[in-house]
Amino acid sequence: MTIHPARAQAERGDLAFGTIDTWLLWKLTGGKVHATDPSNASRTLLFNLHTLQWDDALLKLFNIPRALLPDVRPSGGLFGETDPSLFGRAMPITAIIGDQQAATFGQACFSPGMAKNTYGTGCFMLLNTGSTPVASANRLLTTVGWQRAVEPKLAPEATYCLEASVFMGGATIQWLRDGLNIIDSAAQVEGLAQSVSDVGDTYLVPAFTGLGAPHWDGHARGTLVGMTRGTTKAHIARAALEAIALQVADVFAAMQKDSGITLAELRVDGGACKNNLLMQIQADFLGIPVVRPAITETTALGAAYLAGLTIGFWSSTEQIASQWLIDRRFEPSVSESARQAKLARWHQAVERAKGWAQD
Repeated sequence: MTIHPARAQAERGDLAFGTIDTWLLWKLTGGKVHATDPSNASRTLLFNLHTLQWDDALLKLFNIPRALLPDVRPSGGLFGETDPSLFGRAMPITAIIGDQQAATFGQACFSPGMAKNTYGTGCFMLLNTGSTPVASANRLLTTVGWQRAVEPKLAPEATYCLEASVFMGGATIQWLRDGLNIIDSAAQVEGLAQSVSDVGDTYLVPAFTGLGAPHWDGHARGTLVGMTRGTTKAHIARAALEAIALQVADVFAAMQKDSGITLAELRVDGGACKNNLLMQIQADFLGIPVVRPAITETTALGAAYLAGLTIGFWSSTEQIASQWLIDRRFEPSVSESARQAKLARWHQAVERAKGWAQD
């Protein structure tokens, strides 16, 4: 059997594989450093969450030479220095961390039981579960949050999270704008939705590309149920906001079941968290406070915090947590019976959306 030249190169270590952070690090260091961190390595399906190294059994299964892969180093640590030609002088690279893990760090969710949700095109919720990975029984993802060395002589300390992805967050509002043309800009949805006091028993299940966690139904499709002749575009707009919050409520419930932790609050970020009506609806459907920080661009902030900890700009996570400031706190305003009735009705709508598409 003829061996492809690329296979021979890979086995010799002459080829390099990695996620986007690995490529950026390689470029920034002028091709000197081929490395990644556990939060990114855990996205390759080749990483062992317990040993925090590449998994030999998985490498054998997929026939991937270990020499092809980057070194796995703590998320907070010295990865190398930039090529002097890029910025006029060499600069240390002291943190690499995945997108949603960085947002969790930027939200100062440093203790087990703290959680954040990012409202972007989709929604991404992460719950800090501490130093032990929690296996999900409710179809969530177990992931490394970050890894950092407390002291040079100590073994790197890892923090784990449960993670859930909702496919249609802000993209649901984009559909109202671009698909139905009932708003001219995303910012208009709040005013339109506020023009009615409720959805009139109308439910939108935005399963346009299937349903994500915790349902994971690729055959589900978008469904709008409960309409009457009295249903208006305002009801549909409000149903769209409720759909975002109800999807988050589903993954929130799954996280509490998996972790055994009763969450005290949910910290929020991302573009759609600026919608006050959505955040109030979210608090109502969760039954706990929703807290929006003064700085909502938390991914870049989290990476900066981690890099600053590495070089001693910040002395501890406690110091970082003390800098986390609240912009607004949304308290639940509906009864528990009303909340449960809303969730039950939503689940009826979700069942009607499941399994619709055919292969």
